[in-house]
Amino acid sequence: MSTKKFTVNIPQFNEARPVAEIVQTASQFESSIYLISGNKRINAKSIMGMMSLGLCNNEEIEIEAEGTDENDAIKAIVSYMNPASAV
Repeated sequence: MSTKKFTVNIPQFNEARPVAEIVQTASQFESSIYLISGNKRINAKSIMGMMSLGLCNNEEIEIEAEGTDENDAIKAIVSYMNPASAV
């Protein structure tokens, strides 16, 4: 299992589109992928779960992935959610 903390920084994050793109990105990987914010731990492949997470720009969150492609999954999602802090 791999984890990484990072700060969300997505331009125009107030739209639903970024959430859908995060779910699409996560769904490309075999690994289990979760985003953790406060006491919420949400499956990054679930559109409803991700929408319920209520992420905001400048919020620090953690990503957790477990599986054969966990490092690639983390890199792809972090690169999308904060291009400046790519793994």
